[in-house]
Amino acid sequence: MRISSIKAFAIKIPPSNDSSTAASDQVEAYGDYTIAADAWTSIYSRNHETCLVRLETDDGLVGWGEGQAPVAPRATAAIVEELCAPLLLDRDPFDVEFLWYRLYSAMRERGHITGFYVDALAAVDLALYDLLGKALQKPAYKLLGGSFRRDVQVYAGMGGTEPDAAVASANTLLAAGYRALKLHLRMPNPQILAVVGAVRQAVGPEVELLVDVHGTREVSGAIELGKGLEALGVRWLEAPCQPEDIRGQAEIARALSMQVATGEWLRTVWEWRDWIALRGFDVAMPDVARTGLSEGKRISALCDSFNLPIAPHVGGGGILSVAATIHYSLAIPNFQIMEHGHESLAWKGTIASSYPVPQDGRFAAPQEPGLGVEIDEAAVASYSS
Repeated sequence: MRISSIKAFAIKIPPSNDSSTAASDQVEAYGDYTIAADAWTSIYSRNHETCLVRLETDDGLVGWGEGQAPVAPRATAAIVEELCAPLLLDRDPFDVEFLWYRLYSAMRERGHITGFYVDALAAVDLALYDLLGKALQKPAYKLLGGSFRRDVQVYAGMGGTEPDAAVASANTLLAAGYRALKLHLRMPNPQILAVVGAVRQAVGPEVELLVDVHGTREVSGAIELGKGLEALGVRWLEAPCQPEDIRGQAEIARALSMQVATGEWLRTVWEWRDWIALRGFDVAMPDVARTGLSEGKRISALCDSFNLPIAPHVGGGGILSVAATIHYSLAIPNFQIMEHGHESLAWKGTIASSYPVPQDGRFAAPQEPGLGVEIDEAAVASYSS
């Protein structure tokens, strides 16, 4: 069995309702993208955007993967087709870890050791595991070494910049069966504490609360916020300061009793190594649509050797990213909890005829071969740009 075809698809799925954001003093809008007017927050798309990869073998077997690309997925797709494909054609797909390393080494001397290039490698890697699972009629986690647990607990992400709105969102998610909630909040510390305090009062002490501030604090402000969140029984503070400041986040982690979670932007063990050496976090958040399953397993093993848990990031990843993360979460010993977007799952699943759906805040271990997603190729073609 040899790889005979590699195709990449830059996907753009419009929202089912009108969620457009007009330009204002706080938000700048251009084309499909918006960005807050401050200097440190990310670009977002009004659409669901990502990059899919389709691998086919000479005997007609097909595997699908995804490199997370919430903006500019054509960049990742071009890398797959122009740089990865020539090195993959006519290769044995069972050489999956060798192929990741061969592709990674092809550009490391040129300085492309992270970013869009490694996202493209992740897409290929996930497609290989999907293909191999189908070849062996086994779910992908069996290829990764088997399952450490029966199912995967998730937390549901939520918004709400005002206490009443946040409480309403939390109650909706509780009614859907979730018992862990993550609040995405970027306001000044007093407003964040007011929102979290209102949610805590509404949901009671048994529901886990997590807070993500998306890198918007300086060190002293993050510690101040963390102390306030500790008093409210919050499990972790995520991404407290800028991704480049390893020592700053290590200082925050030392100052707080609560967990500090971070790392969605770190794609390889070489990047994670320095963070671990400085103890820059308490919970690692690799994203397998950026690391791939092969490198994700190495990251998990490295963290486990330092007694550090893994809480996989999903964020803007699509339906294949969600599925691959379930398999990853099953197959590592140091799993803690997985990120999940309750409201966005069906939107992401527009390109599939079947995909995993959680029940009562948990994903069951998939039994289908590969990643367990049935891709609708006609839908993929219709949303490709």
